[in-house]
Amino acid sequence: MSASPALAALPPGLVWRADRLARDVTPGEPTGFKALDDELPGAGWPREGIVELLVATPGIGEIELLLPLLARAGVDRLVVWVAPPRLPYAPSLAHSGVPLERMPVVVAQNAAAAIWATRQALASGACHAVLAWIERIDMAALRRLQLAAEEAATPLFLYRPPQAARQSSPAVLRLALAGHRAGLHVDILKRRGPPASAPLILPLTRSIGEPAHAVDRPASARAVPAGIHARHG
Repeated sequence: MSASPALAALPPGLVWRADRLARDVTPGEPTGFKALDDELPGAGWPREGIVELLVATPGIGEIELLLPLLARAGVDRLVVWVAPPRLPYAPSLAHSGVPLERMPVVVAQNAAAAIWATRQALASGACHAVLAWIERIDMAALRRLQLAAEEAATPLFLYRPPQAARQSSPAVLRLALAGHRAGLHVDILKRRGPPASAPLILPLTRSIGEPAHAVDRPASARAVPAGIHARHG
């Protein structure tokens, strides 16, 4: 359907058409994957708000997807990990340029503690990004996290199980991730604009000859040195 003459006469940028990606939004953080940038409003990761990553099994490349972003954290910003299912593997992260000394890991005793720690990390205003793994979270808590991420102008990458796709969410972006023989299968479930026409297959590069990904290591493996325990709730 073509736009009405009245709408067509308005200056560019004043009207966002739902059948087009919102390219007039704040430019995003490049993902490091051109095919994904081409499908995202702002041509990259949102700079604030929740980005939901729905993952069935850890270690499929869900961390490698974020490595270009994490490597840009710099020396004065934190990347906080809240309740990862496995310990981050320091050699692989360091090889990718991620500043390990700026990457504290929070070990949460339960979902309430993980939600609380995530909010505190966002409220600190010191984070380049926050990564959190929370399987069960209600809409009220999601809205509080979304508000906290917006107020802090910080992206929150929230890892959740695939069944979370059945739950409404205030997230600005939702991606379903799955392993693929050629890399990572990415299905864009929610974005500003029209639905994505097809899933993406993003090629992944293994670091330092390792066959697995950045969190695919047992607790006994060498991990990032900083650790914090959260017992709220």
